[in-house]
Amino acid sequence: MATSYGPPRATVDLISTGTTVSKDIPSESLELITLFYNSMGVFHTIKPEHNIKDSFSNLIGGVLKVIKIQRGKISCLLTVKPPTLNGYGGLHGGSVGAVAERVAIACARTVVGKDKNLFLGELSISYLSAAPRNAEVIVDGSVVRSGRNLTVVAIEFRIKESGRLAFITRATFYNMPIASL
Repeated sequence: MATSYGPPRATVDLISTGTTVSKDIPSESLELITLFYNSMGVFHTIKPEHNIKDSFSNLIGGVLKVIKIQRGKISCLLTVKPPTLNGYGGLHGGSVGAVAERVAIACARTVVGKDKNLFLGELSISYLSAAPRNAEVIVDGSVVRSGRNLTVVAIEFRIKESGRLAFITRATFYNMPIASL
């Protein structure tokens, strides 16, 4: 159960039942944490229309368009729509990660045979600047290295209008033979 230390505050009640709060957290800090989580929608429930299998893939697929496919390279156009925004009005970091993963898998598939499964071992993201609402972002993926057991893909996100680099990502995949049972 949530515990408030100091004068009771309305926002403290937003912390879910069952939340354990350390006694050394000042009530002012607890209030700020709660306000932050509330403003980010942490206390909202999932709407029934979104509570379906793989709803997130449908969301990301709806803002991503493939422009060009070559061996070891893929280019896409990402349109920053309201469902992919964070609380500050820029492209959400989770959206960046989801797009990066999908582009990296597709890019790796241009060089890794269908006889191998790809397992994501690492995904790193550098957030350099925001991609604002309705911006068009060019997402370029390229295979850095592909060997027998490992494939590394680099992805750049550039704002189409200015060419400004917004995000850089790198994905490392393990290439695993498909088991024949």
